[in-house]
Parts: sequence; structure tokens; C-alpha cells
Amino acid sequence: MDKRLDWHSRFLQQAAWTKPLRDYLAHAALGGAGRVLEAGCGTGAVLMDLDASDLHGLDLDPARLTLAQRHSPAAALVCGDTLSLPYRPAAFDAVVSHFLLLWLPDPQRALREMKRVTRPGGCVLAMAEPDYSQRVDEPHSLAELGRWQAASLRRQGADPDIGPRLAGLFHQAGIRLVESGPLRQAGQRQLTPRERELEWAVLSADLAGSVPADDLQKMRELDEQAWQSGKRALHVPTWYAWGQV
Repeated sequence: MDKRLDWHSRFLQQAAWTKPLRDYLAHAALGGAGRVLEAGCGTGAVLMDLDASDLHGLDLDPARLTLAQRHSPAAALVCGDTLSLPYRPAAFDAVVSHFLLLWLPDPQRALREMKRVTRPGGCVLAMAEPDYSQRVDEPHSLAELGRWQAASLRRQGADPDIGPRLAGLFHQAGIRLVESGPLRQAGQRQLTPRERELEWAVLSADLAGSVPADDLQKMRELDEQAWQSGKRALHVPTWYAWGQV
């Protein structure tokens, strides 16, 4: 990941995408959960929105944890690895993650760790994981963008198609699956200029060195023209899963 990007703004954008789901899960899965851990909390974009009396966050990046502390000052933060969580067994009522598992070399091990530190009867939630294999780009002239970005994520060690496999991963980790599926979309909406700028900042960072700058610029011009004319559609199916320990 490019450290020059404004990652907190990007994470806030992603958190806005999943806000309706998180509101639902707050009642369905997190109701009454007092001690909650977000694994891979980043800059705190989701952590700051979690409602818990005893809130904890963990991330590998100390700089992001500094920002998370600013945005969620009541949270107890730890620099650590989700593949080996530095907590005792059954320490939490719930453990949540958000766009995390795709980045891990062993997501099943991470889920087993989340299960280990969750009390019996508690919940493990993977609130957002993508499926780039079903990405939609319209008009068709922009379809190459999705293929470029999925290839870039793989080069970075990520699994851009992990979403539909969440249910199987939960089962293999010994977590009793309660619910899984793609996030429901309220319909295609027009991205604001700021949102489009963030999308292109991420794309440019991901594709630098792998796609010629001239080709990328042409795609950006086509993308902007499509948004301006109302013909642009962009959708990456995003999956969630939650289960009980």
C-alpha cells in the first residue's frame, strides 16, 4: 500500500459503503457485546463507529494506530498481528474485521485466532471482503480497469476474490456460521468528485509501473466522461459473514 495516499479518507469511504450493514449487525450480532476487538483497525474509520463499552483495536502499522487513537480515543490499541493475536483465550464478546482477510496470507488461521480470543457464545464478524471476479464496469470500454486492479492486488499478495469463500472459511475455522452473503446495494449512485479522486488515487498507486501512464490517463478521461454523462456504473460485490463461537 502506498503510504503517500490519504488512507484515512479512503478507509472512511469504504466504511460509508458498509454503514447500513454495520448498523444491522450492531443489532443482530453485536447487541449486548461489551468487549469488542477490531482486528486490522487501520486508522480507526470503523473502530470509531463501533458501539461497545470496552473497545479494542489491533493493527500492524504503528502510524495507522496513532491516527486510530486520535479518532477513537477511548479504545485500547495494540500493535500486533491478526495471525497471532496477543490476547488470552475468550477475552472478547466479539471480534470484527473490515476489508482485512483479503490481505492476509492465511485468512483461515486469522479466523481461528479470532475464534480463540472470543468467549463461548460470542461472535466473529468479517464485515466486508470483495469479489473482483464479479466486478462490473460500464461502459464496456472501462472493463480493463477492473482486470488491471485485480491483477495488481494479487501482485501485492492480496486475494481479490475472497468474498464468496467466507462461509467456507468460517466453517473450516470451527465458527458456527449464522449468516453470509453479498452486501445489498441500494442502487448505483453518482460518486462525488472527491470520491472519484480517491478512487483514482488508489488506482494510480496500484497500477504504477504495471500500466503505461498514457494508457492510465486515457482510462481516467473515459471514466470521467462516463460519470459526467451518467453512463458510468462501477460495482465490486462485497461479502460479509458472521458466526458464533
